[in-house]
Amino acid sequence: MNKTIKFLLAVMVIVVAHPAAARVRVDITKGNIDPMPIAAPDFLGRTEVSTGLARDITGVLMADLDRSGLFSVIDQRAYIERPEGVNVRPRFADWRIINAQVLVIGEVDQLPDGRVQVSTRIWDVYADEQLGAVAFKTPADNWRRAAHKVADFVYKSLTGEDGYFDTRVVFVHETGPKEDRVKRLMIMDQDGANPVPLTDGLDYKVLTPRFSPTQQQITYMALFDNRPGQVYLFNIETGEQEQLGTFRGMTFAPRFSPDGTNVIMSMARGGNSDVFAMELATRRLTRLTDNPAIDTSPTMSPDGKRVGFTSDRGGTQQIYVMNADGSNQRRITFGEGRYQTPVWSPRGDLIAFTRQYQGRFYIGVIRPDGTGERLLTESFLDEGPTWSPNGRVLMFFRETPTRHDGTGGSSVLWSVDLTGHNLRRVRTPANASDPAWSPLLP
Repeated sequence: MNKTIKFLLAVMVIVVAHPAAARVRVDITKGNIDPMPIAAPDFLGRTEVSTGLARDITGVLMADLDRSGLFSVIDQRAYIERPEGVNVRPRFADWRIINAQVLVIGEVDQLPDGRVQVSTRIWDVYADEQLGAVAFKTPADNWRRAAHKVADFVYKSLTGEDGYFDTRVVFVHETGPKEDRVKRLMIMDQDGANPVPLTDGLDYKVLTPRFSPTQQQITYMALFDNRPGQVYLFNIETGEQEQLGTFRGMTFAPRFSPDGTNVIMSMARGGNSDVFAMELATRRLTRLTDNPAIDTSPTMSPDGKRVGFTSDRGGTQQIYVMNADGSNQRRITFGEGRYQTPVWSPRGDLIAFTRQYQGRFYIGVIRPDGTGERLLTESFLDEGPTWSPNGRVLMFFRETPTRHDGTGGSSVLWSVDLTGHNLRRVRTPANASDPAWSPLLP
């Protein structure tokens, strides 16, 4: 399993050129309202093996760019010029005829040691200028990660912000009847490729997995028969897992601090739930809330200075924000219905949440000061948002209602950008819930 889930990508050479001439630039705040036309011919290969890999890399690259909603990949059948090499200047007039604003040309070379070198250039078609170039060497069986890295390079070159394609998602893989689901941890690439089970789901059920921002670790809640649920750590590389302390009451809704040194979570004591922080090195526990209401679902700001959580202390479940030491607790949502599962954006500018109102569920965002609430999705049940590492896309799970005959009730992952326009289904092997997005892979 280590070989499958532990990726090795040796980036040997990176060269980025930014000409002084006016550059094309995608306004990332507008989502897919006006996507940029982009041409991506099949990458070139010099051998049969490299030609096959080049074609595969192009397919993944095009799918990444299209799925972002920011780019419209032009059908290859419309191309007039067939590039001769990554170092050959293209005939820009041929690409302007088909209205391409950006041209991506790549090449895959097979190396004597079994690796391949992937080289890419990005061209501004209307300015006749190079926007950027990148080259790296990687094991041949790592071609899919290479494609994601190229997609991230294109994304950053055209938006000015980091991409999110070279990432993974951990989620709860669900099988069996709805009333007795087997729930196991599974990890996959952000586009749904390479799904790998991490737990078997036979002895216990898993809920709410969350990635560490600094290590190959996941924290989650495990439910055993006739025992209160407890929070665990799972090491992705070794498969080892350990319980975070032994408590009489239930511990649940865990999440790592931004520096990975603490886990914040909820703990039930005496029939009441409050928010606690545990230092992983010492296992020292610090209580952050002390209220007769139910305080749960903590999430920490990227700078580690504030914590968001939900509480029903005001009569309905709403989102609150406090300092990291538990002081200055204040309510930031005041809408009708119930607010749940807050999660702070990696950019620090927004908090995503689930809102339940009049029998419908919504995924929304709000600023940490309580202003600017926006609802992005609506359905029978949308829940559990998680942020892409650049803070521009949310993934969540959507359930369908169970029919009178007992069928239906499926649970599927979806993604949506901050405009609410680019709604996409994320493929998984079976029913899926509780996604958690990893940081960009090293």
